[in-house]
Amino acid sequence: MRLNRILLSAVLVVVALVVQVSVLARLQLPGAVPDLLLLVVLGLAFVYGHVSGALVGFGAGLLADLAPPADHAAGRYALVLCVIGYLAGLVKPETGQLKSAMVPMIGVVSAAIGSTLLYALVGALVGDTAARHVGLGSLLFTAAVYDLLLAPFVVPLVMAAARRTAGDPLADTGGGGDVAAGWLASGTGLRIGSQRGGLRVKAARNRAARAGRIKGVKRL
Repeated sequence: MRLNRILLSAVLVVVALVVQVSVLARLQLPGAVPDLLLLVVLGLAFVYGHVSGALVGFGAGLLADLAPPADHAAGRYALVLCVIGYLAGLVKPETGQLKSAMVPMIGVVSAAIGSTLLYALVGALVGDTAARHVGLGSLLFTAAVYDLLLAPFVVPLVMAAARRTAGDPLADTGGGGDVAAGWLASGTGLRIGSQRGGLRVKAARNRAARAGRIKGVKRL
């Protein structure tokens, strides 16, 4: 991974973990806790690919395993996010950006369910039966709902930041077809692509007007 990718990933992971532990975990919502860390890993994996996604997932999961108030064996969540990051990175097309918001949305639901199942499976292998007492079905449903509701406000922003800092040559082209802008618009009501295009047209008109005034002065 490049240095700028490592720095961005580290900052986003630390911020997501702090928010998740200090805010989301204390909301006392029924069932699962909204997994902001998972959404950050997904957003980075959608842009960076499967190898970087696995590395980011492993690092984020290991940090969550070691951060208080973690009460499970170290490496358990690291394994889960490593697998999820790798699989999410496979979604990235070889020739460019994701063009549809449907793929990331399906990825978020699949990751929420898959990470919960894998976490429970690893826990069962090491003798942790907490998921049985809470109810695995309730955990799966609430994890998918919470993460899907939170995803439009997290994943597009993470993807946009990742593209800009990674120096992706496709980051500034075809803004209307960028899935990050499209999903952010559909999820939050913001029209990022249209605003960007309007600003470009306005700037071009201003330059043309200034050029016309300068030419007029020269003719005089």
